[in-house]
Amino acid sequence: MKQLIKNGRVIDPANKIDKIADVLIDEGRIAAIGTNLTAEDAMLIDASGKVVTPGLIDMHVHFREPGQEAKEDFKSGTEAAAAGGYARVATMPNTKPVVDTAALVRGLQKQAEDTGLVHIEIIGALTKGQNGTELAEVGDMAAAGAVAFSDDGHYVQKAKVLLNGLDYLRTFGKIIINHDEETSLVEDGYMNEGHKSAMLGLKGRPTVAEDIAVARDIMLAEYADARVHVAHISSAHAVDIVRQAKKRGVKVTAEVTPQHLTLTEDCVDLTDSATKTNPPLRSQKDVDAMLAGLKDGTIDMIVTDHSPHAEEEKDVEYAYAPSGFPGLETAVGVLLTDLYHTQKADLPLLISKMTAEPARIFGLDAGTLTIGKPADLTILDPNQEWTVEEKNFYTKGTHSPFVGRRLTGKAVLTMVDGRIVMKDGKVIC
Repeated sequence: MKQLIKNGRVIDPANKIDKIADVLIDEGRIAAIGTNLTAEDAMLIDASGKVVTPGLIDMHVHFREPGQEAKEDFKSGTEAAAAGGYARVATMPNTKPVVDTAALVRGLQKQAEDTGLVHIEIIGALTKGQNGTELAEVGDMAAAGAVAFSDDGHYVQKAKVLLNGLDYLRTFGKIIINHDEETSLVEDGYMNEGHKSAMLGLKGRPTVAEDIAVARDIMLAEYADARVHVAHISSAHAVDIVRQAKKRGVKVTAEVTPQHLTLTEDCVDLTDSATKTNPPLRSQKDVDAMLAGLKDGTIDMIVTDHSPHAEEEKDVEYAYAPSGFPGLETAVGVLLTDLYHTQKADLPLLISKMTAEPARIFGLDAGTLTIGKPADLTILDPNQEWTVEEKNFYTKGTHSPFVGRRLTGKAVLTMVDGRIVMKDGKVIC
């Protein structure tokens, strides 16, 4: 079947395209991009006033399989991804059991093929059980197709273990994604350490915990001449540490979330655990540094850290609630509302950080509208106004700090391998 997308603003950073054009899809692949395209028997899709981009990519989600399907599973998670405009995601291994064997990687790949609406990449654990003491069978998992390795949710405290992992995975061309917070400095902390935490009487998680961890991991990567990726960076000083390391030629990359680009610790409300995240929401100075790092290339990509939890888990006192909230369905709206429409960031920059850059860094055959490539694409309406409502979420987790917000900008179509999986906010299974 052919589809012809007409008169959209096509933004494909990988190919340096930004123009009003038509896109023809034939047999699930990009067939042509140009003006005044025609095709017999093609389904016409009017994209006038809208933006056509490569399918969005999120390299940091938590779909909770195996073992925690009450929070999220591949079906609900990929429905949320499709609803948010994402054609490809990578799921973290901090599940029950931890994804630390090749057999689990292969099993999850089969599950993704059977139930996923969008492409799912599997991230394997760096250490057995994510205990930080012994490397998992990372070579076998790499051979099975694990896209990267991470003990996300856990800081790898033993430098020797991380160095061994960097040395070993360098031979496979794989990246270690590190959750960087020095554990001894954040134990029992619930939010950013500062004036607000003191006023609320909550123990804080200081930015220096992140700074120390990022600096150590960069030094180890530099020593090993290996690649390391900083997960959900949030500290202004940590951004500068990454910036200086890149200038030295260290193979370090970094990601940031919409919440750390737009929300501050002032949003923390003890009556609503939705704002409890890890790392925590920081100060305005840190938020400003995230945007500066995004614009100057220090921060390479935007991820959601989509982390849904069951209703009964989050609906408790702030201190006892788990960290994290769902982000796939709100990311585009938040970024366009708070960054694009405020003229803090332009569309090509945001789209690049959500398509071409993650694909390049993780070696994915994605993130582009190149002729002949699979037709993974997203259509955005940058001016559509909508309100975030729990009842409209496809994710199982509904506690989000963005619930109730009026946003401007939304994904209105998601296509995966030429198949429309979401149109006008409705997921098509």
